[in-house]
Amino acid sequence: MIGCSKSFGRFLLHAGLILTLLGGTVRAEEASTGRILNALTPRFRSLSLGTPAPAPAARPSRDEAFVDGLRGRPSYAVSAEEREALVKLTTGRPQIDLTIEFDRNSDVLRGKALITAGNLGKALGSERMRSQTFLIAGHTDAKGADVTNQALSERRADALKRYLVTTFGIPAMNLITAGYGKTHLKTSADPNGRENRRVQVVNMLQVQTAGR
Repeated sequence: MIGCSKSFGRFLLHAGLILTLLGGTVRAEEASTGRILNALTPRFRSLSLGTPAPAPAARPSRDEAFVDGLRGRPSYAVSAEEREALVKLTTGRPQIDLTIEFDRNSDVLRGKALITAGNLGKALGSERMRSQTFLIAGHTDAKGADVTNQALSERRADALKRYLVTTFGIPAMNLITAGYGKTHLKTSADPNGRENRRVQVVNMLQVQTAGR
């Protein structure tokens, strides 16, 4: 009986280790380069790599002109009306929410946040993505004043953009930034929850060309 107990104990120990490893793998894959690529890839059957994604039929050309008008602007220069217009345009487009946690009141990328940002850079710099236009939207949780959170979300979105441009050579004109503070909580039932402190990346399905 003692031998059986020891064997059963070893079995439980090994099973626990396996479950721990599997759990860690799943969590790591949440922000992997492959996961990001899959989330941001348009679902067009005839689309080949490097081919500009066609705009959805319901999107009028004025939407493209609107997006073009935001290129090269820092997030603090995007008005509240323009931010809300962007929210409407993101509906149905390929996107992913990334947990990129900064230190309190900081816009410096480090630690796990830097790893996630690096995976994003590899994805956006890939052959299939490097000609596309992406929105980088910063969000905070509900802690703190509206004005403070708004400014912080803008600084963080711009900090991520600078990192992607300088580290991975992604064209700055392909990255549009906006800050939303605490106005668009992902989980309103838990306004101070970790999942609200995120960066939303959206493939705007629009190609940056020499004429833009």
